[in-house]
Amino acid sequence: MRVIAGSYKGRKLKAVPGKTARPTTDKVKEAVFQILGPFFDQGVCLDLFAGSGALGVEALSRGMKKGIFVDKHPQAIHTIYDNIRMLQLEDNAEIFRTDASRALNSAAKRGLRFDLILLDPPYNTMNYTKLLNDVIKRDLLDDHGMIFCEHDANDHVAIHDDRYDILKTGLYGETTGVTIYQKKQE
Repeated sequence: MRVIAGSYKGRKLKAVPGKTARPTTDKVKEAVFQILGPFFDQGVCLDLFAGSGALGVEALSRGMKKGIFVDKHPQAIHTIYDNIRMLQLEDNAEIFRTDASRALNSAAKRGLRFDLILLDPPYNTMNYTKLLNDVIKRDLLDDHGMIFCEHDANDHVAIHDDRYDILKTGLYGETTGVTIYQKKQE
């Protein structure tokens, strides 16, 4: 597992030990960030279900100013800290061990809004409609902000809100689906 592009291009990242995490493949990361960016001029991203933090680190490498990393598993949090320290990104990252719902509540209470929200939960464990509605209800996405959802290829991921457009939906291999939304300017 490595950083694909940007300031930290080619740097290797630690993976979460064990079989609980399923890292996003380099092929998917490269394809998705070509749509999302491919590079950013500042901004804040939320890496929810962060695992190793590879998606958030990729966003930071490509120009995001700050990344907030959330996972509820202790091994994942330890791995994120290791990766952030290894790349000396401590000033650009916040790391929280909590579940997705609490993280979204906390972000809303802090008045945070994100330019990019990365959603990559373990397949078949999350109700994406509820998760996306929680993001919308809390108004966590900035104008023109994007939401990246990686999901099982058989899942249908939908936002039923006309303030959001689908930028991309597609399959990568037989098991991985990707849906990317963008918020329209208000």
